[in-house]
Amino acid sequence: MGAKATRATVGGMRLRTRLMQVLGCVAIASAALQADRLQQPQRPTAIAAHVGTSTAPANAPATRAALDLLAPGLSTVVVIVRRNDTLDRIFRQLELNLTDLANLRAVAGTRALLDRLMPGETLRLQHRDGELVGLQRNISLTEQLNVTRSGEDFHADVVARPLELRAQLEHGVIDSSLFDAGSSAGLQDQTVMQLAKIFGWDIDFALDLRSGDEFTVSYQRIFQDGKYLQDGDILAASFVNNGREVRAVRYVAPDGSAGYYSPDGHSMQKAFLRAPLEFRRVSSRFSTARFHPILNRIRAHQGVDYAASTGTPVYASGDGRVKFRGVRGGYGNLLEIDHGAGIVTVYGHLSRFAAAARPGARVRQGQTVAYVGMTGLATGPHLHYEYRLNGRYLDPQRVKLPDATPVASALLADFRLQSAARLAALSPPAAPPLAARPAAPPGALPAAR
Repeated sequence: MGAKATRATVGGMRLRTRLMQVLGCVAIASAALQADRLQQPQRPTAIAAHVGTSTAPANAPATRAALDLLAPGLSTVVVIVRRNDTLDRIFRQLELNLTDLANLRAVAGTRALLDRLMPGETLRLQHRDGELVGLQRNISLTEQLNVTRSGEDFHADVVARPLELRAQLEHGVIDSSLFDAGSSAGLQDQTVMQLAKIFGWDIDFALDLRSGDEFTVSYQRIFQDGKYLQDGDILAASFVNNGREVRAVRYVAPDGSAGYYSPDGHSMQKAFLRAPLEFRRVSSRFSTARFHPILNRIRAHQGVDYAASTGTPVYASGDGRVKFRGVRGGYGNLLEIDHGAGIVTVYGHLSRFAAAARPGARVRQGQTVAYVGMTGLATGPHLHYEYRLNGRYLDPQRVKLPDATPVASALLADFRLQSAARLAALSPPAAPPLAARPAAPPGALPAAR
């Protein structure tokens, strides 16, 4: 395929790097905001605005005070919760009546909804001369606690905050990386990660991704009161990798469990992870004749080495039972997991073991069982990973992995009913052919175009 076939590596390091970039931007913005706050008096967990003319513009951000002229003398305060803030601390800072707080917390079911505040969340409080009149707190994406005062009593209600889900269809072509292509297609980072996770068992995004690969994804966008909040679940997606198309559709079973399946009902998830950690690069592949960098001789390398920092979590590749945990020769610290059906996975050069990975203990796919190190014969920190079937060493990167549980036969009709429209959305109908034009009468001039 020439230059078009250049591999575009987007493995575990790419995912982590992108996340670190996002988190870094957030940290910078947070630091700037904190610096701005430090220049203000330290009483303003909230900014109170009393009745009068508001000087804030109509589109003032939520971090500013909001003024509601609900009644004479009534003030509304918007509170941005800071780390270690409690309602008691907020009431004291705003010089609100602490007896009101005690009475509010005494309302049945209210205390549990108010005692644990999250940094960055917003509270709205209405008061008149320090006496609490009302309070609103979003306790989830879809529910709000609404407190009102009647005389000396408080009443609390949890009211629904309806969400609007809109289906969105996007298409992207890989040029440099999956994240760049996803961003160009308008996808949020978490949606790109979800896409990579869905296809991660069929496509090795560290080794197999090529320039010119493409994807189409149908997903939900979540709105509330007409305002976009975040991306939701992927409904269906297709990925074309090196000319091979893989499709997946989300299915919600009658019991509420959800998963991603191929159009014929086979689980996209496999019984084993292709790579049991987030790695920087593959430092050594499976080979029957590799020059050993320490022993200085040709020797079979019957696994794959994944370079990663010391302490990187290592996950159980599949469900199984810990067969061996200890030190074994050149492997250094070694963990073996027996998955049944003759399959054993091996994890070598570990720095330490997870407490739950005791000999004989049951482990689940994706559970942390150990941490990357460089014990034994190792020139740097990495995981040596092996996949054995009935004692035979197989290439972990190329072995056909067994499927996880497919859609139950009793649910196939329901699966097809749900998935038909979602899969069809990945292929918009072709434009109808142009209607045949009537023949021009003899001697007529051609129509202007």
